[in-house]
Amino acid sequence: MDWLLLPFEVSFVQRAALAGLLVSAACALVGTWVVLRGMAFIGDAMSHGLLPGVAIASLAGGNLLVGAALSAGVMAAGVTALTRSRRLSQDTSIGLLFVGMLAAGVIIVSHSRSFAVDLTGFLFGDVLAVGPGDLIGLAVTLAVVATVSLLGHRYFVALSFDTRKARTLGLRPGLANALLLGLVTLTIVASFRVVGTLLVFGLLIAPAAAATFWAKRIPAIMALAAVFGAVATLTGLIVSWHWGTAAGATIAAVAVLLFFLSALASALRRWPRRALLATGLLVASCAQPPPPVADVPHGYVEGAEETAEAQSRLVVADAATGEVRVVDLITEQVTPAGRVEGVRAAAGDGRFGYLAGNGSVGIVDSGSWMVDHGDHVHYYRAPVRAVGPVAGPVPSAVHSDPAVTALSFPDGTTVLLDRARLDAGAIVETGRITRAPHQGAAVPYHEHILASEPDGVRVHDRQGRPVAAIDQPCPRLEGHASTRRGVVFGCADGALLVTEEGGAFRGEKIPYPGPGERATAFTHRPGSTTLAAKSGERGVWVLDVARRTWHHHDTGPVAAVNVVGEGAPLLVLGRDGVLRARDAATGAERAAAPLLPPDATGGAVIQVDTTRAYVNNPGSGELYEIDYNDNLRRARTFTVPGKASHMVETGR
Repeated sequence: MDWLLLPFEVSFVQRAALAGLLVSAACALVGTWVVLRGMAFIGDAMSHGLLPGVAIASLAGGNLLVGAALSAGVMAAGVTALTRSRRLSQDTSIGLLFVGMLAAGVIIVSHSRSFAVDLTGFLFGDVLAVGPGDLIGLAVTLAVVATVSLLGHRYFVALSFDTRKARTLGLRPGLANALLLGLVTLTIVASFRVVGTLLVFGLLIAPAAAATFWAKRIPAIMALAAVFGAVATLTGLIVSWHWGTAAGATIAAVAVLLFFLSALASALRRWPRRALLATGLLVASCAQPPPPVADVPHGYVEGAEETAEAQSRLVVADAATGEVRVVDLITEQVTPAGRVEGVRAAAGDGRFGYLAGNGSVGIVDSGSWMVDHGDHVHYYRAPVRAVGPVAGPVPSAVHSDPAVTALSFPDGTTVLLDRARLDAGAIVETGRITRAPHQGAAVPYHEHILASEPDGVRVHDRQGRPVAAIDQPCPRLEGHASTRRGVVFGCADGALLVTEEGGAFRGEKIPYPGPGERATAFTHRPGSTTLAAKSGERGVWVLDVARRTWHHHDTGPVAAVNVVGEGAPLLVLGRDGVLRARDAATGAERAAAPLLPPDATGGAVIQVDTTRAYVNNPGSGELYEIDYNDNLRRARTFTVPGKASHMVETGR
């Protein structure tokens, strides 16, 4: 025991231990995000990028921490700027900065013959030289890191696991990424005095990576990483004292050793279970087989194949012949899906296409859909089939959830269908909602149905019985959209956003900011909180639901419009047949591409998903896949027999 405690009887070792514990805690908080986010290369580059600033500060007789901070700031700004380039990948950008900053530091060092000792301390640390002032700085760093990690936890989680979903939820992944990069920078700058720039990377990564073998939840990983870091610090100081090794390097080496021991222990833990399984199989092979037990894995859907990625498809109808076809965007196969006589409109709910014909709505199962559980998503594909008709005119809205599908008609009637039976191929009506005629909608939302009235919204139960009314009026209601932030209804004076909290539904008005013809039909990417709508024939409204703001843009004659989401373009198809990408907030034109003959724009629609847009050519059988991130490049052209009069995308 004396052998263990002897080093800590000396004051400078006590300060070194305290400094190491503070650094370990900060590195545990930041390192967890670095490991989960896959930012290890950024961490390595940042640690080496400090060299020019430290070298200049040392030669000028200045504060090394200030020099390191300035150099890290330049590195962080460079990483942020270069990673925005579409021509360079993130790894390429970081690698260029890494080499450039390191080369600049070496060049500066090579001009000084007196920098050797300082450079050694910079590269390998000098934890035993930590003073009281350094401890205060480390404590402040830990406090800042802990505060930002706590306040930004939700943002960092979304950023680490699904950037697109973070953007959809309005969690501003760009800002979250900048904050995370700032935390990495702050931690490295504060820690290089303890273990040096070459070794801080190990203390930042190794404990967090080791913790992932033992814990699954992020707070548990952080706590365990702090424990591993503390063990590495104390063990490294003890070994360094007795064996005369460099303290910083020994601390980092112990941290890396703990990672490999954790990996080995994790592998050994699986061996007994494998041996037990093998023994069980051997015994079972000699015994009578037990009766089969149904084992239904999570996400299993009978008759469907679960896939690793979205299986997007297009449901396309020919107005002249009534022929309906489904285009598989993965295999490019075109599958016939029956006929709908007199088809003149199409709508979708993510899986089914609803084709309005002569007195009925034909329902087509596209065989492609997704199930969003919030923290993960399942994608499915199944055979295409025509399900059957539902009596009624052209629907004003179709919305679904896992329990009910609501078809709303302009006469004020909404037909409720059993969704589970519909998924199985049967049309079973479970109820109806009747109100005054209007171009409204009924939207399943939080175990209820939000049904529009001509001047407001009422809450109904699943069977269609009214249970409450939204207190905010919505004069001359027309237009609707379901988003992750709530359900939006278009009003004469703006939009009504209906949300739910604790079983209570409330309405919030988002008034128009100024003149412009009102929105009557919203389009958007599924899940997005940014909506687009025509404003008369020559303008477009953009509604940012997350920020509760409208933007109006004068665009000239508009045939179709859609918007991708935050930070992505507004797509406007003009009556001249030109597709234009505009900034959703300012309306500034970013790109333009001639797409359709001017006389073929009537009936054209724009469908968007997370990477592509799709536009039908009603004058032919062509469907265009547009890469809206690459100057509206036409990525593919699909051709179906007849004409592509109506189109809707499914699988998202």
